[in-house]
This record gives sequence, C-alpha cells and structure tokens, in this order.
Amino acid sequence: MPTVPVIPESAPFTPEQRAWLNGFVAGLLSRGPVNPIAQAAAAPARETLRPLTIIFGSQTGTAESLAKLAAKEAGKNGFAAIVMDMVKISPAKLAQEKNVLIITSTYGDGDPPDNAKALHAALHAPDAPRLTGLNYSVCGLGDTNYIQFCQCAKNFDAQLEKLGATRASARVDCDLDYEAKFATWLKAALAALGSTEATGATEAQSEISDLKSEISPPVAGSSRKNPFSAPLLCSRVLNATGSAKEVRHVEFSLEGSGLVYETGDALGVFPQNSPELVAELLTTLGCDGEEAVPVPNGTTTSLRHALTAHYDLGKPSPELVSRFAAPTSGGGAATATVVMHLIDVVLARPETRLAPVDFVRLLRPLQPRLYSISSSLRAHPGQVHLTVGAVRYEAHGRARHGVCSTFLADRCTPGTTVPVYVHSNKAFKLPADPSAPVIMVGPGTGIAPFRAFLQERRATGAKGKNWLLFGDQREGTDFLYRDELLAWQRDGHLARLDLAWSRDQAEKIYVQNRMIEQAAELYSWLEAGAYFYVCGDASRMAKDVDAALHKVVERAGGKSAADYIQSLQAAKRYARDVY
Repeated sequence: MPTVPVIPESAPFTPEQRAWLNGFVAGLLSRGPVNPIAQAAAAPARETLRPLTIIFGSQTGTAESLAKLAAKEAGKNGFAAIVMDMVKISPAKLAQEKNVLIITSTYGDGDPPDNAKALHAALHAPDAPRLTGLNYSVCGLGDTNYIQFCQCAKNFDAQLEKLGATRASARVDCDLDYEAKFATWLKAALAALGSTEATGATEAQSEISDLKSEISPPVAGSSRKNPFSAPLLCSRVLNATGSAKEVRHVEFSLEGSGLVYETGDALGVFPQNSPELVAELLTTLGCDGEEAVPVPNGTTTSLRHALTAHYDLGKPSPELVSRFAAPTSGGGAATATVVMHLIDVVLARPETRLAPVDFVRLLRPLQPRLYSISSSLRAHPGQVHLTVGAVRYEAHGRARHGVCSTFLADRCTPGTTVPVYVHSNKAFKLPADPSAPVIMVGPGTGIAPFRAFLQERRATGAKGKNWLLFGDQREGTDFLYRDELLAWQRDGHLARLDLAWSRDQAEKIYVQNRMIEQAAELYSWLEAGAYFYVCGDASRMAKDVDAALHKVVERAGGKSAADYIQSLQAAKRYARDVY
C-alpha cells in the first residue's frame, strides 16, 4: 500500500482539519488505481436526450429570439436542442436531421427573410433531396394586415411534406400578438416529437403562462403590453416648400422611462384613428358613440373611444366583409369585392345594422406601427428620434391617410404623450469591430437608421470609414438632414456621400445607379471587410439595390455573385431593414 503523504504541521489548517485531510487521502489511495471502463459500466445509465435542431428565418431578430427560447424549453423536456441560422442550413444538412422545428417570419410580398432565401430556393429546386427521415413542425410569424400572411412558413411547411418529411404537429401562424399562439405551438410540437415531460392540462397552462412572461417580460416600456407614455418634443417638416412629399423629424422624450435602445432598433408607436373617420363611421352605423363595448384587453369603454384608440379602421376582417356583403339572387352572400378600408364596406351597405357590441367583435385590434430609430442614445441622451413620411393619397373617390403617420403629423403637438416601446432589431446592428468600414444605402426615409449609425460612430470614436448613398426626388426640396450630412462629409466622418435625385433631370437616377457607377470602389470596400446595409422600400428599391449589388460583384469582382453575397449574409455583413 502506498505511503500516505502527511499534511505538514506548518500548513494553515487546524489539527482537526489536518487529521480529516490525512484520512481522506488515505481512503482514496486504499482504493487502488481507477479503471475508467469498469467505473462507466457500474454507473447508472443516463437518460438519452432526443436530438432537436431549431432553425430560424428572421429579418428583425424576433424569430431568432423565439428559437433560443424554444431551445431553452426543449432542454427542460428531454431534448438536446441546438439553434441554427437558416443561412447555415442546406437541404443535405436537413436530410441528416431527425427532429426539426422551424420558426420563420415573412418579409416583403410573401418573401422569405434574407437569411432564409437560399434554403427556401434550394428546397424548391428540382434536385432537392428526399427528407423521409425528418420529423418537423413550423411556426410562422406575420401580420394579418398583409395579404401574404405567413406565406414563407406556409411554403416551408408544404414543401417539407412534399419532400417526404413527416409533420409532427400542425403549423401555427402567429399574428403580431404572437405570444400565446407561439407558446401553445411549442408545447404541442415538443410533445409530438417525444417530450419526456408528461404534463397535465393545468400544469401545461401554467407553463405556457410562464413562457409568455419570458417572451414579453413585464417591464415598463419593454413591449407592446407595457408601453411608455412619451411626451412629444417636436415634429417638424424636413422637406422644403414645393416638395411632393411630407417627411417629418419627430422627437420624443424618454426621461424617467428607463428605456434604452441601440442603433438599428425600431420604436413601436401606438396611434389613434382620425376623429373625422370615427365620426363618419358612427353616423353610418346610426350610433351616438356612447354605447358601451368591449375592447381587446377585456375592459369596457364607449364605442367612440373604442373606435378611436383600440380598433383598426383600415383593412376590414373577412368576417366583417361577409356580414356586410350584398345578398345574391339565390339568397347567399355575394363575393366581396376588394376594398381598401372598413368605411368602404360599411358605406356600401348602410342598411346593415349591427349592435355595437357585435360590430366591434368583427374588428381587428389597432396595432402599433414600427419606425426605424433615427438617433443615437449616446448623442441624444433621454431622447428618441424618428423620420416619418406622412402618407396621404386618394382611392375610390376618398382621401386616405396613413393612420400613424398623420396621427403624428396632424394631431400630436409638443407635450402630447404617445404610448411607445422599443422593438429590438438584432439583425441590423453596427459591426462589433469599430474599425470595420460600413456602406449604407438609404433613400428617402430609409436615411433614418443611418443618421443614427453616423451619430453613434461619431460618439464612440469608431475609426471605420463610412459611405452613405442617399437619394430622393429633388435636391432642392428633398435633401433630408442636408446640413448634418454635408457637415459630416466636410470633416471626413463621411468618407463618401453619393447622392441620387430622380426628378432633377430627364433621366431618373436612383441609388442603385450610383452603386453600379462606383462598382470598383464599392467592391474594394467589401473586400476590405465592409458591412453593407440597406433601408427603405421593400417592393422596389430594396430589390433593385440587391440586383445592383449582384452586378457590382460580377463586374468588379469577376466571381459568382450569389455565392459571394450569401457569404456576406452568413457573416452578418449584408443587412436590410426594409418595409
């Protein structure tokens, strides 16, 4: 037997501690050498964790956050869960998986988020592999105000089934208030994939409530559920006289709110409907507005206040259209024609009378609007700035107004308090490396986050070069933030400022034209590690800019644009905030 080493009396222990340590060491040595194989065989068998891959398609970071939350819940239920960005997933990789959860938003006109485009296209390609060993479930995030609601999630769900994968639980499509549906979907999906936790109905409901709290923590100003009443500081028009547009610089005070934001984030603003529109609707309904009706949060208020502050008077719900549809000769309801606003439906059938309580039950909740923040908290402590284009147009013989943009422009004066909250956008952030160059493409109100970026880089002393491509209709009337931008150009904070004015000459010039003109320089910036950002209109501008970026890579780089740009996206160096 080996000699037991003696703890010297000079060691800083009491006699009792020294005796215990000597005895402990002697006990260890008396067991002899350890046989790791025998020890493993003698150990009780550990519970085998089920593999689970959770992949997300996310434009603003919400789906990514929910994927991480799903992984945390899965870990409590017997799964070894990993979270993966869709940009890093191929059909071949999917074919090797056993259990997969997909959480994805929809962007633009029913399109996949940027990080999901490659996988979406590859799965729909003729040579996509069979996925017969895969069990899956899909959760979509969207907004029912858009025609292509959750279309990307629907596409993934249908295509995976077409390729032979097994749908473990039904797809769920979540609207803007996604917390309850997401929690219920996750519980069902984990159970279908073999959750080790046998949870009763009461306990399941409790867990869903806990999960909802984690999704939307009850902190003032942190979510739609807990907005902060922010006083308006100012709202001024940025365009000069003669412009065809009305873009406003809007400032709110955040003093006392505890709210913080990062550049790239958005501000959620709760608007109110136009009093004139509410009055017209009440007259058409034959109501005086004092009738008591329920509102989405479960309380009761007057019909006038409910229509002003709680219900969407824009796009009508299918149920409301059906109730107000004209009867056919056969006695059934005619197919409703497409209308733009609820008032069009009601005016078309003024003889249709519903009790106020029944009427509001057919309405959608009035949702907050998200605006890209155009300030840096470091540059403007206690404030948040927005750049808002007032939406005004005519359709079907009626003047139309953007709900939130004209609320801010026409009905909010300094001192007015407006409920707001910060919406984090994790996918649209400045580089962690302050020496990295940045290229920003933001025509019109797309300038908003880049004003914030430039303020932030100045405040933090970031040494990376900055290049802004900005444009609008006319230089004389639509050069938003002209003095700030030119000052930054003069002192070198803006290494490059390329401008594009579409109406100042016979040939329309846009930011994408400037990109192609400067293809060699732009490509050299990318090769030097530049991050490429785009903000603005999704339907045309963002697509044109993306096409121009492909041309830049092909012409100046002489290589496959698709592969190059996908590598930029995978490295988080190509980010878009488009609407």
